[in-house]
Amino acid sequence: MYDLIGDIHGYADELEQLLHLLGYRDIGGIYQHPERRVLFCGDFIDRGPRIRDVLTICRSMCENGQAEAVMGNHEFNALSYHTPDPGRPGKHLRTHTSATTRQHRATLDQLSAAELAEALQWFRTLPMWIEKPELRMVHACWDPRDFQIISESLTSGESVSTDFLIRATRKSDPLYRSVERVLKGPEMRLPGGISVTDTEGNTRRRVRVRWYEVPEGRSCAEYMLPRVDLPHLQMTMVSDSDRPAPYAASELPLFFGHYWLYDNTPVPLRPNIACLDYSVARNGMLTAYRFNGESRLSADSFVFVRRPPPEQSLPHTEPAQRNP
Repeated sequence: MYDLIGDIHGYADELEQLLHLLGYRDIGGIYQHPERRVLFCGDFIDRGPRIRDVLTICRSMCENGQAEAVMGNHEFNALSYHTPDPGRPGKHLRTHTSATTRQHRATLDQLSAAELAEALQWFRTLPMWIEKPELRMVHACWDPRDFQIISESLTSGESVSTDFLIRATRKSDPLYRSVERVLKGPEMRLPGGISVTDTEGNTRRRVRVRWYEVPEGRSCAEYMLPRVDLPHLQMTMVSDSDRPAPYAASELPLFFGHYWLYDNTPVPLRPNIACLDYSVARNGMLTAYRFNGESRLSADSFVFVRRPPPEQSLPHTEPAQRNP
């Protein structure tokens, strides 16, 4: 069966602890389990202190049959950041602004040019979703309509080509919207000039949503993901969301990351839906779900490692866990 692991963002200490809790052992430089495999939910890079080690661990597991992985928006952003824009000489597909460079800074600082080139080449090979007979995984949003557009655009087999990247960063191309939705999720515009501050300190008038639920009859507060309990959002009904993708209760269990949840203990969002991103990069938890083929997900199947307070060092802390 599978162990599904959420956004890592360069936190290799927590990743190594989590793999040990799940019963994986480093054998010849590759973490292995005699009966189980890992599915990684993307976002390996940026933010954390040991990006190189995260890439080494995860890539070696994938290349040796011990894991599979989907692309996260940070991997896609890195590809776009480092790909020259043929329509703008001297520029890149992801413009090098202070904000985009700040988001990518930890990766730029920690990887050599050769290591970065190797990482980018691996990112090109990552699929944007995984579907097994028992489960599904995507980084942000499961929508077969977008998958069809993406699949039709992958003209070089399963790898992301430079032409694909160019199209996927052009707002006039339908591929742009599909890649944005699959890797970053649909959003809604907050009404009446309302704005919120996101986890990186940016002011936003468009926010992430529970795209797997129908928006009709819901307040902005309860339709946001994560929920924001501001009184004016509790009283304001959803009026404009970017094409939700309702996910039926009868569908296969679905796992995704991306959403920076901050609950103290991981729980399924619905009986067949689980988010695996519990904000390890914000002193939260690196989270996994131990899947054994069940159709109804359980809070008892989450396994997680909390980041220690900044003044503590990892070797002296005991990771929190559920059913290791």
